[in-house]
Amino acid sequence: MFGAGGGTSSYREAEETDLIVLWGSNARETHPIFFHHLLKGVHNGARLYAVDPRRTSSAEWADVWLGLDVGSDIALANAVGREIIAAGLEHREFIDRATSDFDAYKAKVEPYTLEYAERETGVPADAIRDLAHAFATAPRAMICWTLGITEHHNAVDNVVALIDLVLLTGHVGRYGSGVNPLRGQNNVQGGGDMGALPDRLTGFQHVENDALRAKFDAAWGVTVPPKRGWHLSGMFDAMERGDLTTVYCIGENPVQSEADQRRAIHLLEGLDLLVVQDLFLTRTAEIADVVLPATAAWAEGEGTVTNSERRVQRVRAAVAPPPGARDDLAIIFELANRMGAGWGEANAERVWEEVRRLSPVHAGMSYRRLEELGGLQWPCYDEDHPGELFLHSRLWEDPVPGNRVPFQPVDHDPPVDKLSDDFPIRLTTGRRLDSYNTGVQSAGYTSPLRRGESLDMSPEDAERLGLTDGERVRVVSRRGQVETPIRLDESLRPGLMFMTLHFQDDVATNLLTIDATDPKSGTAEFKATAIRVEKLADAVPA
Repeated sequence: MFGAGGGTSSYREAEETDLIVLWGSNARETHPIFFHHLLKGVHNGARLYAVDPRRTSSAEWADVWLGLDVGSDIALANAVGREIIAAGLEHREFIDRATSDFDAYKAKVEPYTLEYAERETGVPADAIRDLAHAFATAPRAMICWTLGITEHHNAVDNVVALIDLVLLTGHVGRYGSGVNPLRGQNNVQGGGDMGALPDRLTGFQHVENDALRAKFDAAWGVTVPPKRGWHLSGMFDAMERGDLTTVYCIGENPVQSEADQRRAIHLLEGLDLLVVQDLFLTRTAEIADVVLPATAAWAEGEGTVTNSERRVQRVRAAVAPPPGARDDLAIIFELANRMGAGWGEANAERVWEEVRRLSPVHAGMSYRRLEELGGLQWPCYDEDHPGELFLHSRLWEDPVPGNRVPFQPVDHDPPVDKLSDDFPIRLTTGRRLDSYNTGVQSAGYTSPLRRGESLDMSPEDAERLGLTDGERVRVVSRRGQVETPIRLDESLRPGLMFMTLHFQDDVATNLLTIDATDPKSGTAEFKATAIRVEKLADAVPA
């Protein structure tokens, strides 16, 4: 909607804002660096609202926890928007000057009354009203989200429902107000910035824009395909059709991270050629035709990373890589040279200079400036530019230069995997503080916090099912089953259970999850699986 794939605000703004809505994010465990900044804001007087099906360790810091049912985020967001309009709290000046399609949005949210939203979301009407009024009247306010919003079959609609709220209230384009998708690793943002997206070139320049694409054609001496490519889910669909027969997989473990493990293994094993470049011999690497051992970029390589506040920072090698491992850049350059491209010797700064030439938002970020200033935030247009603390200040100019930002009305669409008599329990997935994703980067290290996989459930559910803490059970979905011990967790409401993907060698959680995907982003619905829990005949405490 804003034309740039990055959070609008800086970390410092989280410390100095008046209200923060943490929506679908357990940032204390999954984004602890950002959460430190958020806590400074709370200690400075900011009100914190946590919107999450679980009463997470992040929600424990909140003034108000809105424990919504999994997959009902749009119903809640639309109800907040309707209440703001009904109370006359929308920012009419901002709406009239900087946005379009407000009337369509107003008509769309009209049926989303507080009473309807309470029925659909499980959140009390009074709490929804409180959030609406507090967000609309706060001098500065921001919304932050993560995978609790995006790992759904309607991920993009979930995101635009939240963006609609900041358009409605004018909480964007100003210091201390904005919308911020938090990134799960130190360079997730940087990957997108560099063009690791199916429809974008470096600096979020659209591949289907002839003028933008032409400068890349000229710089690279090739013709860049003029049509967008496949996202990850689209790649697996293409494998199934036979349209994709060769895959070069860098730093990804789809065997254990895709939402349908059986399908992922079947399709990857059926490729003509699978090349895996990674730090470790992952489960995906085990089935590869060729494995290229890479180094740990954060400690053994040179280059840059970009964090959640769009800050580009230098990375320097701290230790030598183990024998046989090579830097990712060196591997890619060597492959290019062997294929006759003549790229020469890999050099991270030379590659970065090319980025600066081709991406206007990175043009002012020389290595010298990055080192002297401790990093810079894009956009940074020239070497006199300080980098932007926050984005979209143009929306407060009169008249607004460029295009207005459109409201995008969306409707509530419940999870694909419906609850039923056979599968009456909602399973959601997520991360824990001590581990990361499929465990590739964390399982090799010990942690006093780590306790292995479990099916976390409420004490009420355990009592209803006749289970005791630590007892092993069978968890069954419409796609598969696993056995795992249970753990009682008072943060969970009856009917909602929780697992991670951290210990896939022991409990393959993605045998259970559904690969229903968002057609726009390709993200699978990891957050909403229907399951049943079966007591094992010979069950003993683990």
